[in-house]
Amino acid sequence: MSKRPRNEAAPLLRLTGLQVVYDGVISVLKGISLEVPERGMVALLGANGAGKTTLLKAVSGVLPAEAGTITHGTIEIDGRRLDGRTPSDVVRLGVTQVMEGRRLFEHLTVEENLRTGAYLRHDRAAITTDLEQVYTYFPVLRDRRRLKTGYLSGGEQQMVAIGRGLMARPRLMLLDEPSLGLAPLLVRELFAMIRRLNQQDGVSILVAEQNARIALSVVDYGYVMESGRIVLEGPAERLRDDRAVQEFYLGYKGGTS
Repeated sequence: MSKRPRNEAAPLLRLTGLQVVYDGVISVLKGISLEVPERGMVALLGANGAGKTTLLKAVSGVLPAEAGTITHGTIEIDGRRLDGRTPSDVVRLGVTQVMEGRRLFEHLTVEENLRTGAYLRHDRAAITTDLEQVYTYFPVLRDRRRLKTGYLSGGEQQMVAIGRGLMARPRLMLLDEPSLGLAPLLVRELFAMIRRLNQQDGVSILVAEQNARIALSVVDYGYVMESGRIVLEGPAERLRDDRAVQEFYLGYKGGTS
C-alpha cells in the first residue's frame, strides 16, 4: 500500500473544497480537501476547536441534527456522493463513526450495545460470526458481555464503542479522539488494535486526534488542521520530522527529538 493517499488509484474517501457552517452564520470548515485510500490509515491532527469533529460529522451525515450545513464542496465514498445523505444511508454505504466520548447505552449490557451496531443488518448468522470476531479482538469484552456498560472502565467502554462500529461491517471507520481520557498504556494498546483492524481486516481508518505522537506512530499519512483549514499534510514519517509539528503537537523544543 502506498504511504501517500494521493496515488494513482481512486481513493475510498475524498473530500473536495468542503465548507460547513453552524446556525447559518458560524463558519467552521473552510475549504477542506483530503483523501483516505482503500485500506489506508490516516490521521486528522489539530488542537481542540480546529474542526476535526465537524469534519467527521459531515462525512457521517449527522451535521443537520446539530444545525450544521455543508454550504460548498463534496464528500465521496468510492466515487459516490455522501453529502446530503442520511446517517443510515452513510452506514449502508460502508462508513461508521465512533463518536468522541463513546456515546454508549450505559443501561444496556456490553453485548446489547455491540448488537446495536448491526441494526441495519438482517443476516443473523453473519451477525453472530462478527460478534465473535469482536470478542476475539477484545477478549475482555467476552468476560463482560452480560455486564451493563455503565459499569465498565473508560478503556473497556472505548473497546465497546469500536466493536459496535465494527458490527456494521464498515469499509471506513471514523474515530473521534479515541485516546480521550485513557491512560497512556491503554492508549498504546488501543492504537495497536486499531492498526490490527486496518492491516488484517482491511478497514480504512480516519482518526481525529489531539495526541499526534501516538497517531503518527501508527498511521500512514496525516493532515494537520487549524481554524477549519488544512495547514500541513504528508506521510506520517515526514510529519514526525517536521519542526512545526514537533514543537506544537509533539512537545519537542527547538526542533530536536
